[in-house]
Amino acid sequence: MKILVFDIWGDYGHFRKYFTTSSPLTFSFPPKTAIYGLISSILGYNKENYLSKFQSKSCKIAISIENPIKKTRIPINYIDTKKALDMSKIKSRTQVNLELIKDCKYRIYFYHEDEKVYNELKKFLENKKSVYTVSLGLSELLANYNFVGEVEGRLVNDNKRFVDINTVVPFEETIDIDFRGNNQYFRDTIYNEMNENREITEYINVLYEKNGKPIRCNIPSYYYIESGENIVFL
Repeated sequence: MKILVFDIWGDYGHFRKYFTTSSPLTFSFPPKTAIYGLISSILGYNKENYLSKFQSKSCKIAISIENPIKKTRIPINYIDTKKALDMSKIKSRTQVNLELIKDCKYRIYFYHEDEKVYNELKKFLENKKSVYTVSLGLSELLANYNFVGEVEGRLVNDNKRFVDINTVVPFEETIDIDFRGNNQYFRDTIYNEMNENREITEYINVLYEKNGKPIRCNIPSYYYIESGENIVFL
């Protein structure tokens, strides 16, 4: 399997948790659906129908945390833009504390069964071009990216030994984790798939290490890539 690898980073990121409203909280890394949007920005897909390119699980994505997760909260003033005929005269504002990830960086591993989509993204990454501005969750949180390369991935089925996984791991109770050392493990529930009507169709539990260290576990299957890393697709 051919896999595209690229890094994305920015000063701030926000990937809103589905259960928060007035004081938005953020996931510690971009869910798979957020990566769909990011890739679509690079390729210039229409925001109204870009999700059609990723249906039926035609796309595989793995995510590695490259910088330690740091979060901060910044008060943001929201105004009703529907009444913003003259911005200076708007007096009613709603202030919320927006949780943000600070100095965030992630490594993305991408595969698509449609060779046209795969090769198109490869070309854009190699030339560091994008049709639309790339951001980390919100349009104001601009991002930069860099192409790492194209690697070969090999599926490994073996849950009889512990291995170091370099990416976020879909977590099941049957997976044994080696908790020795100073690693800081966190578990979360994220949205993982979305249909063309922008309705969430799949949630999964995930395990990640706050500082981006490998997770030592005996997961049933994973992909070994030629750079020496073990990854698991979400």
